[in-house]
Order: sequence, then C-alpha cells, then structure tokens
Amino acid sequence: MKIEIWSDVACPWCFIGKRRFETALAAFEHRESVEVTWRSYQLDPTLPDHYDGTELDYLSTRKGMAPEQVAGMFEHVAAQAKGEGLNYRFDDVVVANSFTAHRLIHLAAAHGQQDAAKERLLSDHFERGLDIGSRDYLTSLGLDLGIAAAELDELFTTDKYADDVRHDFEEGRALGINGVPFFVIDRKFGLSGAQPAETFTAALEQAWQDSRPLAMVNAAGDGGADACGPDGCAT
Repeated sequence: MKIEIWSDVACPWCFIGKRRFETALAAFEHRESVEVTWRSYQLDPTLPDHYDGTELDYLSTRKGMAPEQVAGMFEHVAAQAKGEGLNYRFDDVVVANSFTAHRLIHLAAAHGQQDAAKERLLSDHFERGLDIGSRDYLTSLGLDLGIAAAELDELFTTDKYADDVRHDFEEGRALGINGVPFFVIDRKFGLSGAQPAETFTAALEQAWQDSRPLAMVNAAGDGGADACGPDGCAT
C-alpha cells in the first residue's frame, strides 16, 4: 500500500499531521506493507529566499491578516502541537522560501533518508528557530543524514531535483490539492488536513481491505458447493 503525503516544511499543520498519521501507522497491523512518500508543496512560492520580518509580520502583512488574529491562530496551533508532543515557538520562526529544502528532501530520498530529512526540517523550523533557507543549515542537515559534501555542493550549484519538486507541485494540482497536509492512499483515497489519528486508522483499514483480493470462505478449497460455470452446472 502506497501513501503519498503532500506537505510543506513551512506548514505548522503538516508537522501535527505527520505525528497523528505516525500514531495511526504505528498501530496498523499491516504497517510493514505500507510505503510512505513525501511530496513537495509550497504554501507561498513567491517568498524571497529570506523574509525580513517575523512569522507574525509575514502573515499579517503579506496575507492581510490582523496581528491579533495571527496571534490567536499561533496560540491555537501551538496548543494542538503540544498535544502531539511538539513544542512550537512561533516567535523564533525564521521565514524563508522552502524550495531548496524540498530539493534536499528529494536528495535525501535517494539515500533512503527522506522521512528523516522531513522530520528534521519541520522540527528545526518550528521548534528550534533554524533557517530552512540557509545553505549552511541545509548543508549541515545533509551531512547529518550521511549525504556526501560533494552531493550537497551540487545541490546548491545546480538545479538538481528542481524538476522533481515542480513535478510534485503539478501532480498535486492535477489531484485537486489546494491545501496541506494532504494524504493520498493508493491514488484512490484522499484525506485533507491534520486529521485525528482515529481518522487515519479508519482510512488505512478501509484502503487495506479495498486493495485485497476476495477471501474464500471455504478455506479448504473443496469446491463442493453447487454452482454453474463455463462448462455447465453441477448435477
């Protein structure tokens, strides 16, 4: 079973959704048969590499939200995050364009470290106030994940993985995704938002049943019941 998650590392609900999904997956009986892939999405592709202001400044000026409204939103989201064991520090968030961070996630995927990269980026952005747009930071993260310095240098001196990130954007649009996190199971089932773990559990169970062949009730396979087939009916 394949699960694709469209997400932005600059999205606070995406980290909360990740935790809730992980809670459901950890308890899922068939979790070893589940493949999870992170897909790229940007809430604001127009952001400069670095924004000169706080997260509150950014949302209140560029998004046209009242500062009081933004502060209230921060309080609510931080409370939800705390319920998942996360410690959001919105006052310390460094506002930066996430495109290169998404390219790093694709590079990490090539090394089997995609989830680890996603986890670190989300945590470092929302809990530690680190700059996800900084080459120094992204290089340090890549090295921590065991990626060679030469590959990381290539990431910053070329446009490697840029097309992969844009392809994720295009696929998301084709699927009708206009907000994140968004979870797609086997390209048949979609869940929007940081749903409760119970909702993810129900979706996993439904998708698993949908993907399985019919189970024969007569487990012994004796075929003894009367039935008709291409060669006629039982007599």
